[in-house]
Amino acid sequence: MSKYTYIVFVASLCLGLVHWACSRPGVQTAAHTAVNTERAKDSVTMDSVHWPESFSLGHVATEAEIQAWDIDVRPDGKGLPAGSGNFVDGQQLYTAKCAVCHGKTGKEGPNNQLVGGTDVKEKTIGNYWPYSTTLFDYIRRAMPFNQPGSLSDKEVYSLTAFLLAANRIIDSTTVLNAETLPKIQMPAQKYFVPDDRKGGAEVR
Repeated sequence: MSKYTYIVFVASLCLGLVHWACSRPGVQTAAHTAVNTERAKDSVTMDSVHWPESFSLGHVATEAEIQAWDIDVRPDGKGLPAGSGNFVDGQQLYTAKCAVCHGKTGKEGPNNQLVGGTDVKEKTIGNYWPYSTTLFDYIRRAMPFNQPGSLSDKEVYSLTAFLLAANRIIDSTTVLNAETLPKIQMPAQKYFVPDDRKGGAEVR
């Protein structure tokens, strides 16, 4: 080991020891103590502020406003609106508003593939979605991509009918509504099971 290398080694060792000593619990420099003291003072000051009961922003939501946002649909169909839809209307709507993202038949893309069974690797409505009502719920709140929430309930029912028929889950003559849609059994539902494992951390 050369003299220069030895000096560098010793200097590095000393710096490492100093860093280790200063970082030990309970060991602080005067600068650290001052900074922590100032932060504590700021915290006390902020917590002591008497905030007003209201900042006069917005208003209490009305029942109508709440209902307008309360559009979730459960797996059992609770929350489905009145109205109905069919394959023919859905096919026309799909061509006009959905094909540009999902392809002419729901297989081409460029976005998610919607149509396909167990013979394709991609997760589609036909091989992955567990509940038919989830399809209605998702289309109504999130599609089309450039105008989410713009579809009427009848249009959503019709698009749902078209996509389920395209995946060969229902017949193209089936009319969907709040009564018939929840009764449809999805092919992938059997793959979704409750986690009933015991003896460890239970996840629900």
